Amino acid sequence: MNLRTGKQMLGRGYAARTINHALTVISGFYEFHAGSGAGPVVNPVPASKDRRAELSHRSPMEAPIHVRRARLRQRVPKQLPRSLPDLMWDELFEAMKNDRDKALLSCYVSSGARAEELLGIEIGDVDWAGQQIYVVSKGTRTREPVPASPDAFRYLAAYLSQAGVPKAGEKLWRALRGDPRPLTYSAMRRVLQRANAKLQTNWTLHDLRHTAAARMANDPKMTLPEVQRVMRHAKLDTTGIYLTVRLEEMTEKLQDFYTRPRQVPKFAPGYDPEDVRAVFGG
Repeated sequence: MNLRTGKQMLGRGYAARTINHALTVISGFYEFHAGSGAGPVVNPVPASKDRRAELSHRSPMEAPIHVRRARLRQRVPKQLPRSLPDLMWDELFEAMKNDRDKALLSCYVSSGARAEELLGIEIGDVDWAGQQIYVVSKGTRTREPVPASPDAFRYLAAYLSQAGVPKAGEKLWRALRGDPRPLTYSAMRRVLQRANAKLQTNWTLHDLRHTAAARMANDPKMTLPEVQRVMRHAKLDTTGIYLTVRLEEMTEKLQDFYTRPRQVPKFAPGYDPEDVRAVFGG
């Protein structure tokens, strides 16, 4: 575990989610060919008949059902989404070396857009007057607007004034070195990796989306359905997990609590101190 962020480091071997995903892909491959009669009819991936029976006609509005896992399936522990505390966000932002990277981080943390969604936008997707950006949503594949902060647009304008405005149909974010080419997910992840090495952290690009959701969900002036709309969550329950308070985000409040002088009880005037001591002790 990274002592600064509290996030698990990558361990040896494959993660439980990776194993389950691979099993799902293999199982789907054999099911497809078995249904079309064009391949093997025996699926090598064990299935849980009880689980399939329970989940086949269940309404998504009903409470989740806990059914025994099939063989080979790994147990995936539930973990709260990790967001950046304000001080660590300031450190990460200062580690960015140019206006492009600062604009990207500002857009991520204010819009809540996913990494590849934001990297795929063009100059025509930026609404300067409305202070929002149009992205192609990962789930629905529809073009939807997401908000962005004034700082994000300010750094974006500074980036475009240096790198030049791309032509229509070209990607907005581009590499700063070498031949003109779009900025890829791997290149942006490498930018974050260099900052992590400097700060001794292990933040990911998706943590910026978690940070945006946590900030909005814990703002007293924003309702949970409003945050759900900005984050484009399918269910309100998904948005609700960002209301959970983590211990590492309470450091300053706890230090203030520990160092605060203990309050001495006071009694209304007119009571004899001797009578108070006789009743309450002291």
